[in-house]
Amino acid sequence: MNDQAHTFERPHKWPGTMTDRERFRRQMHYESVDRSFNCEFGYWDENFDVWPMFRDNGIRDNDAADPFLRFDRKAEVRPLEMYPRFERQVIEDRGETVIIRNEEGLLAETPKDGHETIPHFLQSSVTTPDDWKRLKEERFRRDDPARRVDVAALQRQHPESRDYPLGVHCSSMIGRIRDILTFEGLAYACFDYPDMVEDMVETYCVLVEDYLDQVLPHLTFEFASGWEDICFKSGPLVTLDFFKSVVAPRYKRIHAKLKQAGLDIWYTDTDGDIRALIPIFLECGLNTLFPFEVSCSGHPADVLREYGPDLRMMGGVDKRPLIAGPAEIKAYLESLVPWVERGGFIPHVDHRCPPDVSQENYLYYLDLKQRMFGLTATS
Repeated sequence: MNDQAHTFERPHKWPGTMTDRERFRRQMHYESVDRSFNCEFGYWDENFDVWPMFRDNGIRDNDAADPFLRFDRKAEVRPLEMYPRFERQVIEDRGETVIIRNEEGLLAETPKDGHETIPHFLQSSVTTPDDWKRLKEERFRRDDPARRVDVAALQRQHPESRDYPLGVHCSSMIGRIRDILTFEGLAYACFDYPDMVEDMVETYCVLVEDYLDQVLPHLTFEFASGWEDICFKSGPLVTLDFFKSVVAPRYKRIHAKLKQAGLDIWYTDTDGDIRALIPIFLECGLNTLFPFEVSCSGHPADVLREYGPDLRMMGGVDKRPLIAGPAEIKAYLESLVPWVERGGFIPHVDHRCPPDVSQENYLYYLDLKQRMFGLTATS
């Protein structure tokens, strides 16, 4: 690893003849491009300590990593969700772990050393309809002045003359609710308090609609995004009936506003095996998969072939070949070539890159990705 620090050369931005904004728009609409849009999903926190290129250059987070590696730029604006959020507090020190109250108000046990792991949740701030009523009144007020958007400031920050794609974040219809209730709490609440859960979904939807009403008339967006993280390795965390009857109608309302504004690229971040949700997503206007975890959902070719040009994808590069080494990386990227060439598919690692991937393998991957999908591959 020390040798890598001495030999590391910061990558150059991939050459091109289009702006990042034009390239993204055309690629996601199956139109010809100079080269693939070049971006990555990011890295585990440990990577910033383990990889010399980050550690020795003061790169401590994903926001700093993207410009450091000179990826194509994209940006988002997003609504407030829970506001104000809870103050993060340490409740108890248990030696190697601590009990914290997190920003969603949950009690969770986490490692004291801060390494990334799924927290062990101990208690939710919401278990009954009365709990939700109180939380809604305190932290989900539609009339909170903080929810008033400074449109002029956004226009100055993201002028129409910009050369990068801009997205509007459409929050979460069920993933954040899962965060508030915990996985087990959501499972019970869907049966014990279905009206409460639906009101929680409705609340999130209305806050997104309010935000869209403020920003869509005044800014031009290239995409809409969201966050759900509502699947695990064997499928959705909630029933398909629940998704169809409670979540889908809200997606459709949001899509109606996006469509009226001429916005037709929409993805939501959902890990795990998402295949059962794809037909529902498409019906609701969510036409782009992200980040498409290969170990759970299969090879990108399978779903792209099944759904045709109605479906797009961002992600889809299996982490496991990056751990294995150059031969496996090359074979996997070669399997993506016809799908990237077809359009509607921006390849990048299918989640945040873990520290199991060596810096050497990752830089080989970035270099090979440019040679396969950059301007030099087609010129």
